[in-house]
Amino acid sequence: MKAWRVHTNGEPRDVMRLEDVPEPEPGPGELLVRVRAANVNFPDALLCRGEYQVRPPLPFTPGVEVCAEVLAAGEGAEATPGARVIAQPVLPSGGLAERTVVGAAGARPAPEALDDAEAAALHIGYQTGWFGLHRRAGLRSGETLLVHAAAGGVGSAAVQLGKAAGARVIGVVGGEAKAETARALGCDVVVDRRTDDLVAAVKEATGGRGADVVYDPVGGDAYAKSVKCVAFEGRIVVVGFASGAVPTPGLNHALIKNYSIVGLHWGLYNQRDPAAVAACHDELVKLAQEGAIRPLVSERVPLDAGADAVQRVFDGVTTGRVVVEPGLASGA
Repeated sequence: MKAWRVHTNGEPRDVMRLEDVPEPEPGPGELLVRVRAANVNFPDALLCRGEYQVRPPLPFTPGVEVCAEVLAAGEGAEATPGARVIAQPVLPSGGLAERTVVGAAGARPAPEALDDAEAAALHIGYQTGWFGLHRRAGLRSGETLLVHAAAGGVGSAAVQLGKAAGARVIGVVGGEAKAETARALGCDVVVDRRTDDLVAAVKEATGGRGADVVYDPVGGDAYAKSVKCVAFEGRIVVVGFASGAVPTPGLNHALIKNYSIVGLHWGLYNQRDPAAVAACHDELVKLAQEGAIRPLVSERVPLDAGADAVQRVFDGVTTGRVVVEPGLASGA
């Protein structure tokens, strides 16, 4: 079968190679699946660069979430052959391949309301958004939610989940094209960080109060400006550092302004509270069936375009989700 493999760490476009490899065998509690769609995530690039918190042995295949068809089950695993599931592949056999293995316990039915590419993009970004906004920040209907990188994969999920929760959403983007995407997603106010004064714009939009909840997958300057426009008793959810700059919070400032800084490592819920992850999936499926959320898939590319897709997501030049579909013809 065909699979992208990384033999040495570096930029995705430089180190990812499309190779012929043996089909993986499912171990105990695992499923062998045919990949119908693999959503490209920022961590895929970090894996290639050797900068992710998980470092699989070389060589490995990137791809951390898929929509797939069950082919066979390993010892002790139960599954229905042909079932369409969304799941996280078991590294080092990631999802940027024709077939992979996934943990049976974490494989969940793909929502009928979503096609393969949309279903592949529902899991990590939306679970992260739901846990960040509801479990960590306690977002309430009527509050103002500020979302950084609102037109990106992680940010677009938070925008939709915020609107579904009844929040007023301010989306921060870079450039007019991404501003149009944010408006189409349902942002009530869109701020272009390249041309607008972010702090002034948020204060104007909130009558000087500031944002009740800030969802920050960017870090760096985005965080530095967020603390200047967060509301009294506001909550800043630290999701990631796509800018490459990890901020150093001024705790004296948090004390004086009375706001909270909360971290979100969604993967820990898989380890410590898997029942909550399952319940969140059910809620996301319900929202998808109702049409309240729908992953924004901006590009669907064939398997041989996988390395370029991972590189472009890392470079921040894409909107929404870029999804690799192995069944697409080359150049489709």
